[in-house]
Amino acid sequence: MAGGIFSPLGSCSELEKANCHPLVCLLCHEPYQHPCLLDCYHNFCASCLRGRASDGRLRCPLCGHPSVVRGGTGLPPVDRLLQFLVDSSADGEEDVQCANCDRRCAKAELDTMYFCNTCGQPLCVPCREETHRAKMFARHEIVSLSKRTKDIHKKCPLHEEPYIMFSTEKKSMLCINCFRDMQGESRAHCIDIETAYMQGCQRLDQAVMAVKELQTSTCEAIVLLKAMIEEVHNSASEEETAINSLFSSMQEQLSERKKTLLKAVQSQHEEKEKAFKEQLAHLASLLPTLQVHLVTCSAFLSSANKAEFLDLGYQLMERLQRIVKLPHRLRPAQTSKINSEYRAEFARCLEPLLMLSPRRSVVGSASGIGPGITGTNMLPGGQCSKTLMVPGCPPASDKMSAGPMVRKPTMHRYISTKVLLAEGCETPFAEHCRNYENTYRMLQTEIQGLKDQVQELHRDLTKHHSLIKTEIMSEILQKSLQMDVQIAAHYSAVEMMRSVFEEVWEETYQRVANEQEIYEAQLHDLLQLRQENSCLTTITKQIAPYVRSIAKVKERLEPR
Repeated sequence: MAGGIFSPLGSCSELEKANCHPLVCLLCHEPYQHPCLLDCYHNFCASCLRGRASDGRLRCPLCGHPSVVRGGTGLPPVDRLLQFLVDSSADGEEDVQCANCDRRCAKAELDTMYFCNTCGQPLCVPCREETHRAKMFARHEIVSLSKRTKDIHKKCPLHEEPYIMFSTEKKSMLCINCFRDMQGESRAHCIDIETAYMQGCQRLDQAVMAVKELQTSTCEAIVLLKAMIEEVHNSASEEETAINSLFSSMQEQLSERKKTLLKAVQSQHEEKEKAFKEQLAHLASLLPTLQVHLVTCSAFLSSANKAEFLDLGYQLMERLQRIVKLPHRLRPAQTSKINSEYRAEFARCLEPLLMLSPRRSVVGSASGIGPGITGTNMLPGGQCSKTLMVPGCPPASDKMSAGPMVRKPTMHRYISTKVLLAEGCETPFAEHCRNYENTYRMLQTEIQGLKDQVQELHRDLTKHHSLIKTEIMSEILQKSLQMDVQIAAHYSAVEMMRSVFEEVWEETYQRVANEQEIYEAQLHDLLQLRQENSCLTTITKQIAPYVRSIAKVKERLEPR
């Protein structure tokens, strides 16, 4: 496959499926032909890399690492080591024929063949035993066929002399003439071939061990990454399932809360509309009465004489005063704004699903409004509108048995209480906090005493193996049960204070809501005035030229 442009290997799975024989190219899947070595130490055939270079750089088809190529060929240098292995493998795969008896040996019998380095000929076992045992062949070097010596490595190509030395400085073999031509200081780095071979084998073994360690680490990393890829896949599937499940639950919760909110809005609408219509009917019935009495007063003043006025006038004035003093509901009893607090309600219904921090909610105590509704938008002397409260609030006994959720840590509550009491505001809640802290410290001290006793008994039983009287355990258990009763009673007492505090919190909340509404209305009025002034300015600018033109015409006509 000469000059072909192949697509790079995209993934590890493709690399595993490819032929990973060390002497086979990963692109053409054929034995290497003039293997070239890239800077990333990947090898490919020269024909497979031809035409891939661009601007003096060649990107590796396997890993994408760029390599610098020099020369006009546009190819990296040939890998001599890999070429040697390819040539050696090709020689080993050929059929071997004995030079003495012309006997051919199959590939399975190559290990039984010999090679005479002196004659440069292969020998079979019978010929080695029969012919090369003679005295004339006594000095011939006979080795196994796999260890034969090639001529190219036997003699120096410059001096045609056999190699006898090896330079550790230049990493090259030397003949006797090369050794003589070297400088004196360079000769100190020369050793004989056998010693160089032994040292090279030792260093190669060390390098091989390092590569094997790297290979082991690489295999472990590959296994780990494959496991992590599978884990990522499983995690993504679990996350998708969790997202879909949570989304469905959120949709159901929001849908239910939406229905409840719409019912609350409809209830507020009906209640406010009913109240306004009743007030409107009252005022509508009052208006004719006022008109009749005004007409009566006018007619009486125009028709009555002094005696009739003094006889009936005071009676008319008294009637008019009583009409004025009657309790007339002239102002709206409540606001016209319908407030369901839908944002807060949607957030509250999502809190259990999203595990958000609990929000502080104002829970109404007004009775007769309906389940799940609190009183808001309260005006003096009027009724209250309705907003949805958080459903599913269990009673105190259920909270004690189920284990209540602690909204704030005890230390944070203790510090907040200290700050509240240090402000010096004598409020019902501050008095409650003061009493609560005293009772809580007493209960905490008794609980700590029981804990110390149990720890001491447990230490004596496990470490000292001391006998424990059953009366002591019964006494501790009895005290623990009594403490449980006291804590439950204190919890119930604190829970009973909820309605009192919620009423105060509701008033504060309503006052803040009214102030916010007034503040927003003030800003709106200012913006409206600014808009009107802007329109006035625009109109003035538009009619100014006409006014000036008419004024000039008038000045010209005035003398006439």
